[in-house]
Amino acid sequence: MLFICYPKCSTCKKAKKFLTDHQIEFDERHIVEEKLNKDELKALYLKSGLPLKRFFNTSGNLYKEKHLKDILPTLSEEEQLELLSTNGMLVKRPILETKDKVLVGFKEEQYKELL
Repeated sequence: MLFICYPKCSTCKKAKKFLTDHQIEFDERHIVEEKLNKDELKALYLKSGLPLKRFFNTSGNLYKEKHLKDILPTLSEEEQLELLSTNGMLVKRPILETKDKVLVGFKEEQYKELL
């Protein structure tokens, strides 16, 4: 299981606490220090079954500064993946990849399904 996070993020801290409290083993990846490349992002996106927009950290400062709310609809899927790969702070977190699914963000009820 791979837990992709930004350690200072409060949501990531909650998700990590849930995993450790329930003794769920995982490998951790710091999304800023070891950002996801375009191919990794595409694989996570396809495995998740979610719309690509869900992978953007829409509440982040960088998203707002770059006015991505207006720009994203004009970009192709490939261009969006390329943009996400440029900076880990653009990516919604945490991302939890299990053998057969990808969870984006932290919702306790989704994580409970892992138990």
